[in-house]
Amino acid sequence: MDTSTVKSDALLLTTAIIWGFAFVAQRVGMDYVGPFIFNGVRFAMGCLVLLPFLLRNGMRTTSHPAQGKRGNRRLGILGGLLAGIVLFSGASLQQVGLVYTTAGNAGFITGLYVVIVPILGIFLRHRTNAGTWTGAVLAAAGLYLLSVTDQFTIAFGDLLVLIGAFFWAGHVHIIGWLSPKLDSFKLAFLQYAACSVLSLVTAALFEHNTMDNLLLAAIPILYGGILSVGIAYTLQVIAQKNAHPAHAAIILSLEAVFAAVGGRLLLDEILSARELLGCSLMLLGMLISQLWRFVVHRQSAHIPRA
Repeated sequence: MDTSTVKSDALLLTTAIIWGFAFVAQRVGMDYVGPFIFNGVRFAMGCLVLLPFLLRNGMRTTSHPAQGKRGNRRLGILGGLLAGIVLFSGASLQQVGLVYTTAGNAGFITGLYVVIVPILGIFLRHRTNAGTWTGAVLAAAGLYLLSVTDQFTIAFGDLLVLIGAFFWAGHVHIIGWLSPKLDSFKLAFLQYAACSVLSLVTAALFEHNTMDNLLLAAIPILYGGILSVGIAYTLQVIAQKNAHPAHAAIILSLEAVFAAVGGRLLLDEILSARELLGCSLMLLGMLISQLWRFVVHRQSAHIPRA
């Protein structure tokens, strides 16, 4: 393993740790402020973190020359707004869900987006494989053990986070469509700005927050804005330039594990034996869904050809 791979894996692990413990920060923040003001402020802070990268890159676009500058600008604005709306939906459902569930549960259920992404891709005529369906079955079984009660009902907070996972999966497809056409930092800045504005407007309409409460939630908001939104995203972009895709899939899936660890260490959240089994099945399903194509490709590469 060369030095660049080790460095990339280390950066990805740092990203997974930051994102995992962000669920703890988000959960603590709900003790002081509403979910929409929390997201509004933290995504605004994420914009500020990305601003130096935008200035360095000159707000450039990467679309086809035939589109022209006007087409590039329009695509950037509309694409950033679309991504921001979907990001707002996923982040809002997750943040409201955290009022009613644990950081660990939210981490594992949100992580299901890696299974949902290829399933949604079917409707976009993307190819799928047996790993997708195996992962989906394992993840569904794990979700049942983690969240569904003996009365066959799902906890309200877990349900909100699960619906949010579909928006996170949709967001992946939107970013996959836009990223070849736009500078990555510009796209990130635009979607974060749109998400922040939508969150702040919603907070003004439906929440009652005070400056004193915002100050009490300062540390969770700073963590969520600077570390989770700004720095972790940047680390991911840098790391995945040289990271092996299989390594990235495994390491980033550990975000859910770190969410559970953070919940246990900092919030005294305890998982029952049934919930631990559910988390294990969900993590296994995520990994199989992501890694199947790499394993099959490697095996096929070693099949002798006549």
